[in-house]
Amino acid sequence: MAHLNSNTEFVVKPVPSGGGPSEFRQSMMPHPLVYQELPHDPHFGIYNRRLRSLEYGNVRTEDLYWRLRRQVGLAHTGEVATEIRGPEAEAMLNRVLTRDVSRVPVGRCSYQLACFGDGGMIMDGVLLRFAPDRFWYAQGDGEFRVWLRAHSEGFDVEVFDANVWISQVQGPRSMDVLAHASDEGMPERFRYFDLAQIRIGGQPVVISRTGFTNELGWEFYFGSDADAAVIGERIMNAGESHGIHTIPATATNARRIEAGLLFSGADFDDSVTPFAAGLGAFVDLEKADFIGMEALARADKSRLTWGLQCEVSVPRRGDTLFLNGEPAGRICSSAWSPYLQCGVAIARLKDPKLGPGVKLRVECIDGQTREGELCELPMYDRAGEIPRGKRIDIPDIPGKE
Repeated sequence: MAHLNSNTEFVVKPVPSGGGPSEFRQSMMPHPLVYQELPHDPHFGIYNRRLRSLEYGNVRTEDLYWRLRRQVGLAHTGEVATEIRGPEAEAMLNRVLTRDVSRVPVGRCSYQLACFGDGGMIMDGVLLRFAPDRFWYAQGDGEFRVWLRAHSEGFDVEVFDANVWISQVQGPRSMDVLAHASDEGMPERFRYFDLAQIRIGGQPVVISRTGFTNELGWEFYFGSDADAAVIGERIMNAGESHGIHTIPATATNARRIEAGLLFSGADFDDSVTPFAAGLGAFVDLEKADFIGMEALARADKSRLTWGLQCEVSVPRRGDTLFLNGEPAGRICSSAWSPYLQCGVAIARLKDPKLGPGVKLRVECIDGQTREGELCELPMYDRAGEIPRGKRIDIPDIPGKE
C-alpha cells in the first residue's frame, strides 16, 4: 500500500451541507496522520477545534462500514485528553465525576460522566489511570478542560492539556494489527478497558482497550515526543495483510448507533440527565458527594432515550417523531445500517411510558413519513461480547454469498 509522507500538502474540503470554508480557522489543525487519508479525497469537519475527516469522496461509506465490521479500520479522531495530576487528583476527580474514581486501579480505564449542579450532562469520556496521582480524561467535543480547571480550585492538583493525538484501530483483526505493530508484541495483560504503555517503531505510545464502535479494538495516544509518521507507517504495514483502511466519521456512525454509543452534543446536552439518556448505570449515588449529586438523587429516573429502526429510509434528525399525530420526541442521530438493512437512530422521547416495541411515525430524509419502531440499545450483541473478544464470528454481508 502506497503512503504519502507527512509533509504532503492538501486542501481542506468542508462537507457540502456544512457551514463553509469560513468556519476553518488557522488554529484548527489536522491530525498528524491525516496524510494517510488524503488519497481518499477526505471532507473535513471541526471537532474540538481540530479537523476530523467526516467522509471520503472516492470510497463508499458502506464499503468502509464493512471493512470495520469484517476486517479492520484505522480512524484518526478529533478527541482530546486532559491530564489531571497531583496528590489530590483522585479527590478532585471524585468531586466532578459521577462514578467512584477510587475504584479505578492503576492501569485501567473507566467510562465517566460529568454533570452540572442541576443534573444535566456536560460531558462523557474515558478516564485513564496511570498512577495513584496521575490521570487522563479523553473527551468528546466541548470545552471541558476549562470546566475541570475551574473545579480544581482548592485541590492540590494540576489540570492541563495532555498534548496528545488520539486514533483508534477497530475491527475483528485489530488485535492482530497490534501484535505485529508493537515492538514487544501484545502486552502481557490487555483486557477490555485496560491501558498499557508500549513502543511502536521505537516511539512511545499509550494504548487502551477502548473505542467508539463496539467492535474489538484499541485506541492509541501519542505526543510531540513521538514520530507520528513512524507510528502510522508501522500500523499500516502491520494491518496490510488484514485489509486495514482508514475510516472517516460517517463510516463509524451507523455502527456506534447500532451499539447505543451516545454522541455528546447530539444525543445528549445539558438539558438531559444521565437517567433520561439511558446512562443511569454510570451514576453512583452512594459515593462521596459530586457536582449534581443532590439534583440527580431527586431526579426522575425514567429513561427517555432508545433506539429506533425504520425500514426503507433513514429518519431525519430533529423533532420528527409523532404518535397519533402529536409530537412524540426527537431523532438525535441517524444513519443507514448496512448490517440491519434499515435506517437506525437514537431517539429521545417525551413520554417515559414509551419504549421498545412501540411504533411511531417518523419523517425521513427522503421526504416521506414512515413507520419506525423503538428498540433496545444496543440493537444487537446485548452482552457486549464483540468488544470483549468473546464473539469472533465475522458478519455476512446481506445479499452476498
